[in-house]
Amino acid sequence: MPKFFIMNKCIVIHLFLLSSFQVFSQTGTVRGFVYEEDSGEPAMFSNVMLEGTQIGAVTDVNGFFTLTQVPNGNYNIIVSYIGFDPVSTSLIVKANKITDKSFYLNEASIQLNTVQLSAERQEAKTSVNTSVVKLTAKSLKKLPSIGGDPDIAQYLQVIPGVVFTGDQGGQLYIRGGAPIHNVVLLDGMILYNAFHSIGLFSVFDTDVIKTADVYTGGFSAEYGGRISSVVDIKTRDGNKKRLAGKVSASTFGAKLLLEGPLFKLKDNGSSSSFIVSSKTSYIDQTSPTLYPYVGDDGLPYAFIDLYGKISLTGSNGSKLNFFGFNYRDDVRFTATNYSWNSNGFGSNFVLIPSGSSMLVEGNFAFSNYETEQLNPGGKPKVSSIGGFNTGLDFTYFLKGENQIKYGIEVLGFGNKLSFYTPSNINISHNDNTTEFAGFVNYKYVGSRLLLEPSVRYHSYTSLGESSLEPRIGLKYNLTEDLRFKSSAGLFSQNLIAVSTGREVINLFQGFISSTTNLPDLLNGSERTTYLQKAKHVIVGLEYDFNEKWSINVESYVKDFNQLINLNRNKLYEDDVNNSSVPDELKKDFIVESGLAKGLDFLLKFNDIRTSLWMVYSLGKVTREDAFGTYSPLYDRRHNLNFVGSYNFGKDKSWTLDARWNFGSGLPFTMTQGYYENLTFNDGISTDVTQTNDDLGVLYADYNLGQMPSYHRLDISIKKQIKFSKTSILETSLSINNLYDRSNIFYYDQISDSRIDQLPFLLSLGANWQF
Repeated sequence: MPKFFIMNKCIVIHLFLLSSFQVFSQTGTVRGFVYEEDSGEPAMFSNVMLEGTQIGAVTDVNGFFTLTQVPNGNYNIIVSYIGFDPVSTSLIVKANKITDKSFYLNEASIQLNTVQLSAERQEAKTSVNTSVVKLTAKSLKKLPSIGGDPDIAQYLQVIPGVVFTGDQGGQLYIRGGAPIHNVVLLDGMILYNAFHSIGLFSVFDTDVIKTADVYTGGFSAEYGGRISSVVDIKTRDGNKKRLAGKVSASTFGAKLLLEGPLFKLKDNGSSSSFIVSSKTSYIDQTSPTLYPYVGDDGLPYAFIDLYGKISLTGSNGSKLNFFGFNYRDDVRFTATNYSWNSNGFGSNFVLIPSGSSMLVEGNFAFSNYETEQLNPGGKPKVSSIGGFNTGLDFTYFLKGENQIKYGIEVLGFGNKLSFYTPSNINISHNDNTTEFAGFVNYKYVGSRLLLEPSVRYHSYTSLGESSLEPRIGLKYNLTEDLRFKSSAGLFSQNLIAVSTGREVINLFQGFISSTTNLPDLLNGSERTTYLQKAKHVIVGLEYDFNEKWSINVESYVKDFNQLINLNRNKLYEDDVNNSSVPDELKKDFIVESGLAKGLDFLLKFNDIRTSLWMVYSLGKVTREDAFGTYSPLYDRRHNLNFVGSYNFGKDKSWTLDARWNFGSGLPFTMTQGYYENLTFNDGISTDVTQTNDDLGVLYADYNLGQMPSYHRLDISIKKQIKFSKTSILETSLSINNLYDRSNIFYYDQISDSRIDQLPFLLSLGANWQF
């Protein structure tokens, strides 16, 4: 009887597999790429449909699409994208065969400015997109172009949940996470600092960016090694058809961009191209003449950004890229000199295997970052970090929009640090570390339900620890216009930033990969790990009022159940002589916990001439250590942004852009008094009656003070003059801080003086695209 049962069971399984194979054998796959005819660039988010069927797809950032399990037969395939003329062709789908197709779209004679809106609406129905803002080159240009060209640093400041601490020395804090808790990726490469000391500019050339995806929380297992957010930037290829470029100059700086084919585009579709960009600031030279009212230091900011990329594309769409960069920043204030240098190179590829409904992507990169701060009469702060990261991802396309993606990552880096605390205690650290990670992500797209479960395994070899991190995202399309969404997950990291946190604005940020110099207790309980860890829970909704108006609302909680920071309360050396001293007074670093919670609103309007963003964020961030609960310096309760762009005039050649930002006051540590900080350099022989040492500051309780509220209005007006389709001159006039609001930069606690952010600044600029 058991044998008979087993035999029948095997027959049933065999028949099931055979029938499944027969069903599958009656279907084929259609895949390919969609490009823009003029430049050869991928046409992202194009619609691809088989006429007369419900089978369709939307191209990804590479212009790639795939239609799986298509019944064999004859079809007419249609490719469309608003702003471009649709194309169609006939094809034959054969059982168990893959049909490869490439399409080139020509720009339509009648232009519509709803391209970006259409792409967003289409993707919103097929992707969870919780806590993510997706930017493209078109959307990045709808901001006031302060200092010439618009910059992604200015756009990131208006994203829901982002707190920006100022025009000078400002940093981005995303939904309760410090800058060290955010990772910035450039074509898969890790950047340790992507923003210049003058907060108007990043290291990126906006004209090189293809997409910028900003995940403010709840991101999938594809990303790891950080506990708050991800900024994933991908650059475009150079023009594959002709030599092109852009030259621009303003009262702030100048830029040169060149791109074009390396070799002539071949008949089989294979191509090669290059793109190089350089930009520099000379505002430190022009500000004494143009802006003499700014202050004694003027605007002492200088930077140089260099970037280059070579792209090789095969006949079937497979692609290989090589890129490299060098970014530099230098600030020369009377009170401090600060500089950093970042460089790197890397390669990434997209592979389309023949005979398989799969996409293979990989990358390898090396980057290095060095920074130094020198204060007159003080000791230097020096930090460096550098290493490699590499990854390999596989994406299998299932029926419809369903897919499964998995991959592995390896990274290794070394770091050095020499840092002096306010108590004149030196913290030195040299270390090397290696990390391994793997992830699996599944995407299910039903008629109404979208589900994206994923899991990540991350091993931190230097600490001998690993972290298993399940995550999930889901969306439910209640109607065509109303969508509910949610995401949750576990996150970890070991990279630590070194700064005291006492300064209102801190330029220097050192890095260490990990440390075991920690107290044994976390808020009274035994500490169980050396890692920093967090839990995210996010819920929200999207609603399209009509074709022009839409709203996105999200509520979030980030539970930072373990954080590691520099011990600002250290008074004693950690040695046998101080064995009875509490860890919180002798360890270099402390462990603490934190909680960030908030509610974000994003209301958008878009029509042929006008684009509006209205963003409001309500948030609260707290930290708890052995001494109690406090608010970190970026705990901003209210943050409000209005961003508008309006095209007018003949052929809409004029553009008016404006942004108004309001932020409630940030916490800071007040000063109670001063004292002479005797260091006893000669030991017991020090003559305390004759020695003059450093001035010490007696601080009040940590971050109990509150700075004034921050607000400012920026505007710009641009005029385009078209000499031909490929030759365009654009002039611009921009004003930073139109009504000259005095927003605080920092308060010098030694000289008892206040230094403000950027005042009213008018800048002129012009660029020529050819």
